[in-house]
Amino acid sequence: MAGNFWQSSHYQEWLLDKQEIELGRQRDLAALKSPEDLHKVHIFFANFIQCLGGEYLRLRQQVISTAIVYYQRFYSRHSLGDIDPLLLCPTCLHLASKVEECGTMPPNQLVMKCKLIVWQKYQNILRPDYPYRTNHILECEFLLLEMLDCCLIVYHPYRPLTQYLSDLGLQDSILPTAWRIVNDTYRCDVSLMYPPYLIALTCIHMAAVVTKKDVKGWFAELSVDMEKILEITTQILDLYKLWKKYDEAKEVPDLLTRIPKPKFVKSPSPTEALKAKSTPSPKK
Repeated sequence: MAGNFWQSSHYQEWLLDKQEIELGRQRDLAALKSPEDLHKVHIFFANFIQCLGGEYLRLRQQVISTAIVYYQRFYSRHSLGDIDPLLLCPTCLHLASKVEECGTMPPNQLVMKCKLIVWQKYQNILRPDYPYRTNHILECEFLLLEMLDCCLIVYHPYRPLTQYLSDLGLQDSILPTAWRIVNDTYRCDVSLMYPPYLIALTCIHMAAVVTKKDVKGWFAELSVDMEKILEITTQILDLYKLWKKYDEAKEVPDLLTRIPKPKFVKSPSPTEALKAKSTPSPKK
């Protein structure tokens, strides 16, 4: 993506610190009791977006990654009980497809594909009758736009990754591994916390270790904070440790029963769901 990252809303408004993210997740943490369990829930829905966008809608990876970032941004400041993730996930893909200019995606097609994916791939995890319709996605899109403050341009590590590896002359040997690691980073918080060039450098460093390529000299010449590289590496490794013991089919059904639920569960209006959390219950 062309443009100046340092003058973008991504840099100026959407690089968050760890404390800010934790503050926005307090309600969800209170319900699930464990940061690890909450992380598993977010991994599941990131995978849902990936499967829906990749396998069922055939969208480019950058569109899918943008949608996952929108999802992460929303739930960094809102609870899972404010908007059902099953509604937010296709809404994020709908908005990302517009922003990344991959063509208009009819909301009714999204609803149809959501019904299909729930029935074919997640019938043992999710309720088989997908409850949302076209009007819910369109209304949810307005809420998502408002929450994002119309800051829709997302800078990804893919461009700096290919540029750095071209400079290194290691595109053929490191790029496939580094690219996969970049895709994996969207299952943790690094895209919310660090600039994309640092994420790209971290993925190159990790891929070089995996493929046994010596890039120490090249990194020594860079004017980059290696402590930040280590911080990102630690988060990615923690993700892999969690992922290794993560049994989606066995764990996610129980986790989904424990997350906060929107007030309106039968064909809910997203606007009503958000209003409900701030409206006191009537006294009996």
